Amino acid sequence: MRTGDFTTRRRGSRKIRSARFRAPWRTASAWSLTCICCATLAVFHDSDIRRMTGRAGYLEDLSAEELGDYPLDGTGETIPQFCDVLALFEDTGLPIIVELKSFRDNYAALTERTMRELDKFRVVYCVESFDPRCVAWVRKHRPEVIRGQLSQNFLKDRGKLSLPMAFATTHLLSNIMVQPDFVAYRFKDRKKWAPRLCHRIYGAQRVYWTIRSKEELSIAESDGAIAIFEHFLP
Repeated sequence: MRTGDFTTRRRGSRKIRSARFRAPWRTASAWSLTCICCATLAVFHDSDIRRMTGRAGYLEDLSAEELGDYPLDGTGETIPQFCDVLALFEDTGLPIIVELKSFRDNYAALTERTMRELDKFRVVYCVESFDPRCVAWVRKHRPEVIRGQLSQNFLKDRGKLSLPMAFATTHLLSNIMVQPDFVAYRFKDRKKWAPRLCHRIYGAQRVYWTIRSKEELSIAESDGAIAIFEHFLP
């Protein structure tokens, strides 16, 4: 297991840590991770599997054996297990951004299980999550690992969040507890004061998601932000 050039640097110099974080992650691959039954980790974006499989259900209710029964979007590919993806990246030096997607309050089990799996492979990685409890777990138990807080303007699209929770997550109020190395904020919400303030006060590296054009990439880079991109090659 490696977390880039950061295993020997602790939190005494966050700005140095953030600066050294920038270079290797410009070409990182991002994976969404969730924990299914029997503590198996699967790489999949949604808990609800209908969008990509056409079948009702939740990923967390499936066993490892059942994953092979769910082809993706009419292809012969099925939902991969995390260990299989990590094996592809082992010893390549290519960095991975691992997004932890908690469900039904499983943040601690998900994060602990993920870190144990990452320890088995020689890969370069960082972790991020919308759930600040996942990020806080990493800070407490694995402080050497680069960690990031994902967020957006939830006041415009609350989903199932309560108004107080939407306010808190939009304005990154949990960062006092989490102290992330980077804040990954939705690109169209980038002018919110919260991620800018975290960068100024904590030295947290700015990251924008999701960049979908070279024009947006240029804006991100002019802001000093790292881009999480899709649908084009920068």
